[in-house]
Amino acid sequence: MARRRKRRLLVPEAGDALERLKQSVVVEKLNGTATVPRGEVDNPAREAAKSIGIPYKTGDNGDMKAREAGAIGGQIGGSMVKRLIQLAKQELAK
Repeated sequence: MARRRKRRLLVPEAGDALERLKQSVVVEKLNGTATVPRGEVDNPAREAAKSIGIPYKTGDNGDMKAREAGAIGGQIGGSMVKRLIQLAKQELAK
């Protein structure tokens, strides 16, 4: 039986800020390619999946292929990392 990994933030106080970052990244990324109103997205993963044509259910997505899950997570996570690097560079330049 495979072990489930618990994901937890090293700095729990950063949770809200990371969620806001995820929201802004998904909205920015999708506004050019999908019909998402500006502002908050109720489920960033679902919106990212919809934009690339992958079915995403509310609740258990255990039957989703690893490639599909990676495509969704890569869209969000990769963009978040890029944004965090930009922010760090800006802070270092100050």
